[in-house]
This record gives sequence, C-alpha cells and structure tokens, in this order.
Amino acid sequence: METNRELRGNAPIGVFDSGVGGLTVVREIMRQIPNERIVYFGDTARVPYGSKSQETVIRYSEQIVRFLRTFQVKTIVVACNTASAYALDTLEQDIDIPIIGVVRPGAKAALDVTRNGRIGVIATEATIGSQIYTEYISKLNTNVTIYGKACPLFVPLVEEGLLEDPVTDEIARRYLAELIDIDIDTLILGCTHYPLIRSTLGKIVGDRVTLVNPAYETALELKSMLQSLHLLNDDPPGLGANQYRFFVSDKAEKFVRFANSIIKYGILSAKAVNIEEY
Repeated sequence: METNRELRGNAPIGVFDSGVGGLTVVREIMRQIPNERIVYFGDTARVPYGSKSQETVIRYSEQIVRFLRTFQVKTIVVACNTASAYALDTLEQDIDIPIIGVVRPGAKAALDVTRNGRIGVIATEATIGSQIYTEYISKLNTNVTIYGKACPLFVPLVEEGLLEDPVTDEIARRYLAELIDIDIDTLILGCTHYPLIRSTLGKIVGDRVTLVNPAYETALELKSMLQSLHLLNDDPPGLGANQYRFFVSDKAEKFVRFANSIIKYGILSAKAVNIEEY
C-alpha cells in the first residue's frame, strides 16, 4: 500500500475483539514480538458477535477501527473469528493500513498438520454459518473435508470465568461428540475465546487430534508481515512506558480482573469508551 511509507515502526498495533477472547491473540503477540506497543479494544457491551447479523458486525467493526485509528496504529488485527468472517473484506477496502484476521492463519496451520484430511472447526454460529474456514481451506487444498460445529455456549462460559468447571466439561462433551465420531485428526479452535478452555477440549478429543490455535498462528503471521513491511519495532519500551493500553465498551473492572488472569504482564487498568460515538 502506498501509505505504508508513512507508517512508523514504533507506532502501536491495534487489536480488537467482541470481548475478552482477543486477549489470547494479545498474549501471543506479547510473546512473539515483545517490543511492540498494543492498543486493545474489547466490545464488552455488545458481546457476543456470533449471534449478530453480518450487517451489524460490519458496523461494529467499522466503529472500532475508527476508534483504534485515533491512536495512529500501524496495523490492525481483527482478533475475532466472527468479525474476520463477516467484516474483514469490507475493512480491507475501507482503510489504507495493513489489516489481518485470525481465520487465514488458523486455516493454513490446520492444513499443515492434518494427516487424514478430516478437519473439524468449532466456532460461533456466525463463523460456522459463513463457511469461511471451509471456503478458504478448500481453495488451498481440495482433498480435505471440513466439519463445522457451532458451540455458542463456550463464549459466555469463558466470559464468566468458568474455564475449568464441570458445566463446561459437560457442554464440551456434547458439542464435540459428533466430531470425534467422524474421526477428525485436527480441530481448529475457531473463536479466540476457545484457547482459554484448550485443556478441557484436548482432554475430550484425545491425543490423536491436533488442536490448532489461530491466536498463535496470527501472531506469527503478524510478525512476518511487519518484518516484510519494515515496521517491526526494534527498540524495547523505555522504563515506565505505557506499552499496552486497554479499552472496553462496558464493565472495565470486570475486564481487568479477567485480563490479569490470562496475561501475566500486569494489566493495571482499562478504560470504558462510548464506541457508538465513532
């Protein structure tokens, strides 16, 4: 893009999600490219996106992108599978900075690891309904079969902090039973909330099934993209620098408590903003 020449390596990365799930992407970015500054927005007032229409998800995503751009971000990561499925194409046309979603990195990783060509995808109703994983994987390899399963209860369970709970175990067993029966060997965690219950999912599907975490794959792709555009931040943040900033649309205190349980970097605060103003 022509405007890439104007972007600065020390500018922050913008990341957004429908709620707290995108923190799994932030955590991986922190690990893979630790010098980077991050501005995160979680749309906690309007979560979940998975049951919303495409038109609504696009409108929400456009508002959030306008908010993130007030921080002069050098790139935007759509850390939400539903928004990646419904809004990424529109956002790519709207803005003049690099933007990536979480679907393509996860899909490519699944193709790399599958042995029998039977790939399961668990995600929100919107992501499964969009068929985006099926379409993208099929473009890369026509010899695989994709089995999608909507798991709408996982997001509220994670948002409530029920990461290791008998209720979550039981619901996961019910959701995953049919995928186990059809002998998948790879399972894409097609919602950024799902890595937070990875141990539960792994226990249920067993060792023969490889779990693919698109959050990890997205952080790797982001690093590669920034390198190719000469936008990696080479300088470690200074002492006391405000490296990570977090914003939400509702319930900032609850967000901070949850974030600190996921990310061990000391998230001291999050600020609530009225996203409808953007």
